[in-house]
Formats: sequence, structure tokens, C-alpha cells
Amino acid sequence: MEVLAGLQSVREALRARRRSLIGLWIRTPEPRGVGDLYELAEAAGVPVEWGPDSELELGLPPGVRSQGVLLRAGRLPEQGLDAVLELPIEDAPLLVALDEVEDPQNVGAVARAAEGAGAAVLVLTRRRAPPLSPAVSRASAGAIEHLPVVRIPNLARALRLLHDRGYWRIGGEPGPEAAPYDAISDALWTGPSVLVLGGEERGLRPGVARELDQRVRIPMRGRVASLNVGAAAAVLLFDAMRRRSKR
Repeated sequence: MEVLAGLQSVREALRARRRSLIGLWIRTPEPRGVGDLYELAEAAGVPVEWGPDSELELGLPPGVRSQGVLLRAGRLPEQGLDAVLELPIEDAPLLVALDEVEDPQNVGAVARAAEGAGAAVLVLTRRRAPPLSPAVSRASAGAIEHLPVVRIPNLARALRLLHDRGYWRIGGEPGPEAAPYDAISDALWTGPSVLVLGGEERGLRPGVARELDQRVRIPMRGRVASLNVGAAAAVLLFDAMRRRSKR
């Protein structure tokens, strides 16, 4: 069992219904913004409890605020690579793959951008990637509750299989050898494509980078060398969404 805290994570978990939902607690007096939670809980068949406090709050990580709502739930489901390979290729799916991004806050930020841009799947590695914890849900503002997640043992091999399936493989890198993201062909983004992003310290591993069809960078004009992975994902994904909308 996991405990989701905060209005946004709880609301999206109730809306998505991808977890097993066990029970909802709402503080009394009732906090602001919880009106729709009653309807969502009733529609999902989730029992609701009220009270001035809950022992579940005692188990929350330091600094995490409940905002007066807590949801007991099971873990988010994960799928294997077959779930991606079975996507209809004629729908030109947009995928996001993370190469050993370990920080739950970063994974959540990428998931938030990916879901907002209409990505079909988030691909994570089995090693050096966090579980789909409540921390990831909070960081994603609940977006991870809706976004399917695939967990794979070997990203380089997965990219080869995706290439054979007809996907373009685009990697975000800050180096000068990468092309400016707004200069690459529309065809790379409007067809089946997978955006691959690495951790902020290591970037993409060499074996993963060798599988790419195109490397792209975000030109920077300030004194700071690069964006964090969540911000970079948002820039690249919403450029992809803009191009796809013209398709």
C-alpha cells in the first residue's frame, strides 16, 4: 500500500483509476478545493473517512504536506516493452525514454511534460531509475497517474527494436555536435518517434547515444550551460506537439 498526499495527486489518481484504490481521508473542517473528490471517490467506489487528523500523516516524508487529503492505494502498474511494440504504428506514437534518470523529482517533471504533450508512453530503465512512488506522483502534479509506464532492462536494445518497428530515435544532448532542436526536419517529430533524455550529470550513455538517429540541443543564450532534464523535456516535447499539430 502507498499513501498519496495532496489535492492534485489524489484527484488524478481517483480520475485515472489505474491503481487499486483503498480509502480516502479528508480532514475536518473541510479544506478548500475538495468538492469534486467526493464525486470521484463515489464513482470509483472508494470509501471516504473524515476527521481532524489521521495516523497516516505521521508516515509522510519530511516536508510533505497532506493539504487535508490522503489516499490509500496500490502501486501504479508498469508494462514491458511489448506494450510499446504493439502500439499502432500508423498513429505515429510519441514516446519518451529516460536513460538512468534517478531523481524522482526529475522523473515526475518529465512525466508532467510528456503527458501534457500527448506522449503515449514513458520508458524507464529497471536499474538507476526510481519506483513510481508517491514522490513521483507529486512531482508530476498527478500526470503519472494517467501516463502508461514501461520498464525495460536494456535501453540500447529497446531503441534498436523501436528502430526496426519504424520509430525515429531523437536524443537530447547539450553538446555542439547536436543540431539545434528547431533546425531538424519535421519528419522526425511527426512520424513515430521516441525522445531519449539522460541524467543531468552523466547525460546519455555512449551505448544509448550510438543508437540515435538524431541528436538535438536547446540553444542557450545565458550564462548557465544547460536546463535540467524536466525543463529540457518540456521544450522539446512541446516543439514536437507544435509540429504534430500541423501534420
